[in-house]
Amino acid sequence: MIHVENLSKRYPVAVKNTGIGGTLKHFFRRQYRLVEAVRQVSFEIAPGEVVGFLGPNGAGKTTTLKMLTGLIHPSAGTVLVNQHVPFRRESAFLQDITLVMGQKQQLLWDLPALDSLRINGAIYGLSDKEFRYRVDELTEMLGLAGKLTQPVRKLSLGERMKAEMLAALLHRPQVLFLDEPTLGLDVNAQVAVRNFLRDYNQRYNATILLTSHYMADITALCQRVMLIYQGSLIYDGSLDGLLERFAPYREVRLDLAGDCDRATISRYGEVEYVEGCTASLIVRRDALTKTVGRMLTELDIQDLTVSDPPVEEVIGRVFEAGVVHQTDQSPGAESPLHVLPPLPPCSNE
Repeated sequence: MIHVENLSKRYPVAVKNTGIGGTLKHFFRRQYRLVEAVRQVSFEIAPGEVVGFLGPNGAGKTTTLKMLTGLIHPSAGTVLVNQHVPFRRESAFLQDITLVMGQKQQLLWDLPALDSLRINGAIYGLSDKEFRYRVDELTEMLGLAGKLTQPVRKLSLGERMKAEMLAALLHRPQVLFLDEPTLGLDVNAQVAVRNFLRDYNQRYNATILLTSHYMADITALCQRVMLIYQGSLIYDGSLDGLLERFAPYREVRLDLAGDCDRATISRYGEVEYVEGCTASLIVRRDALTKTVGRMLTELDIQDLTVSDPPVEEVIGRVFEAGVVHQTDQSPGAESPLHVLPPLPPCSNE
């Protein structure tokens, strides 16, 4: 459904010194520097796939989405979305896609949402019968009954986001580009939007490319994630693979019969926190069985839980690594491989 090969985007940015002298020089003889927002990014997304697109601010996520939707022209590379070249902005292409940005709105502020929806329906050539059917269907899926006749400014933030989602999906697109769709929403509204996207994907086999700073969005919807850092794609694979590759450790939580002593607990791994009878520490996977056995033998343990570290922590470590290291790999092997800074040595190794 989406084919991207060596996609790049470079922006010329004016360079200006401070003060009057810098302003005059900038006026008569401007100088520019090139900023590479996206660097030779390649990937493919199959029909019906839901993929998380992650990266820190300024990494190139939104720029990539804008090239995929045809809003900006790539500097180099090939992009095909359902066999269409996005920047040509063909009618058939625009019928196939939608772009939802959490910080942007298309509904008219002082009018009921239903009036804006009628405009969208007319733009996409929907008959009155089809328009009513689709609005009723999406209203039920989004839980917006009784809200569409109120002025948009009277809706809560969560209700406005749901109404924006309805407007963006009224033409029933097959490819959804979602840029922070739950931005600023409370927990209940976030859950509602996630459930709706999951239902929409299952009902219409829609392809979804999702960016979000809320890891709960990614873990709830995406089995595959792509990580972009400083314009380059540094990981493309499963969430489980991300944990296996970038988190060679497990998180162990202990509840002891008495108060925890940090010095004693630190003999078994890297201590995250100690509070009363509870402690949490990090233990390397290859030493986990042996270390847990020692703890059960040497400590008075009431309860012990072993889990993977939070996904956001793993991704944070990936981005903190800064320099990407790529190893030689055989054809067809999952690539690239990126190395995180090693954990401090533990006494159990």
